[in-house]
Amino acid sequence: MSTITVYHNPSCGTSRNVLALIRERGEEPQVIEYLKTPPSRETLKQLAAATGGSVRTIVRSKAAPYEELGLADPKWSDEQLLDFMEQHPILLNRPIVVTPLGTRVCRPAETVLEILPPA
Repeated sequence: MSTITVYHNPSCGTSRNVLALIRERGEEPQVIEYLKTPPSRETLKQLAAATGGSVRTIVRSKAAPYEELGLADPKWSDEQLLDFMEQHPILLNRPIVVTPLGTRVCRPAETVLEILPPA
């Protein structure tokens, strides 16, 4: 089983590029299509913590519900943001990559190179 996990949206060019960069390094990651299989609330908390940020770090601001729900307002707590993310999985920023060397929201795609094992 791979030690690399990608929270992936196949319709996202950046997400596809990250997956390609990982595979170019000879790794075959566990791919989680988070729109089909949304991560649990606990997993979302763990991902945010692993990036070194708050839950807001992993919220996608370019998703339609972000604007509609007014999520840019700092009044929303991490718990409230998690509620929204559970209701609208599209709010998960992508791609998030987890490796033994760290966890990153890989935007731009080349960010993944910081946490991949040497080629």
